[in-house]
Amino acid sequence: MQKTFQVGSKSFVLDQAKAEAAFSAKKVINGRGTMTFNLLPLKYQWAYDLYRKMKANHWEPEDIPMGKDIEQWRDEKTVSDVERWIIRMGIGYFSAAEGIVGDNIQHVVRELVTAPELKLVLGRHAHEENIHADSLLYMISSLQINPHECEAMFEDIPTIVRKNEFVTKTSHALRRDLDLTLPENKRLLAKNIFIFGQCMEGTQFYGLFGMVLSLYRQNKFPGIGQMFRYTLRDESNHIEVFRNLFMDLVDENQEIWTAEFKEELRSLMREAVQLEKEFIRDCLPVNSIGLAADDFVAYIDYIADRRLESCGLAPLSPGLKNPLPWLAEMMDIKKEQNFFEGRVTEYQKASSLNVASDDEL
Repeated sequence: MQKTFQVGSKSFVLDQAKAEAAFSAKKVINGRGTMTFNLLPLKYQWAYDLYRKMKANHWEPEDIPMGKDIEQWRDEKTVSDVERWIIRMGIGYFSAAEGIVGDNIQHVVRELVTAPELKLVLGRHAHEENIHADSLLYMISSLQINPHECEAMFEDIPTIVRKNEFVTKTSHALRRDLDLTLPENKRLLAKNIFIFGQCMEGTQFYGLFGMVLSLYRQNKFPGIGQMFRYTLRDESNHIEVFRNLFMDLVDENQEIWTAEFKEELRSLMREAVQLEKEFIRDCLPVNSIGLAADDFVAYIDYIADRRLESCGLAPLSPGLKNPLPWLAEMMDIKKEQNFFEGRVTEYQKASSLNVASDDEL
């Protein structure tokens, strides 16, 4: 079908069939090659919806006051050495991890997907990783922590090194020319998306999230706690981006969705869980008030199964209950009043003030 537009003495013919064929050629990978960034018509509506949601959630670290945190950090009587160590481990691990995630998005996944709306949401995802990395710099400078300590932490603490190596090895394997028509290379990309979205951001981030927010519940480090709340809200969207991307990739390439591949993914999650449990015990080698390593270890088992099931995979420990239900309450951003001293509406539009249900954690 063709449609003709007559403008003055000129005629312009638009070929609808050609346009529809171009739309049909949109795919997660191996799609229509084009230098244009033509989003419409959208094939992956979820990607655009999440992009808009993520954009509405925009926040800036500098708008979070750190005065109380600085006061508590300097007061030997207010917080314990264990609590200070949790903050150091949080800054030390995430200052490396956020960059690893952002680098993988920009230089691996976004380079390989072909649909423009997927590139759009991945670009926003990478931007938010930059904000998270920036927030860690803000924490370090506010508390006047020696930045070389952070470098030493992700270079010298074995449990941090092992977590980072676990994810970067899949990223490195994709940094080359790939023939994505081959099933083994499709599986490699799917594995990367699963590891970064469900194992790392979806599971391995949550031990420290829980610890820092537990301190926040006790009115300790309120600025850092607030930044972690906003980071956690962002991460829930990141997990969904990579989950949807993974599911669409599998749906369009059913030949990779074998029993063997499913079991490989479950084994990767099992490895991720074990690494996180070891890391949690380094973050919390001594229990403190309101903080017990066993609770966070149990939470990792629970959250890992949620991630597996969301991707159509069997859980590792069926039937677990959430041992930390208060984390959902910590995500209720609407309960926060005047934290930004009147600037809340500037950085959080009404559409972004969503209460995260237990299903999202």
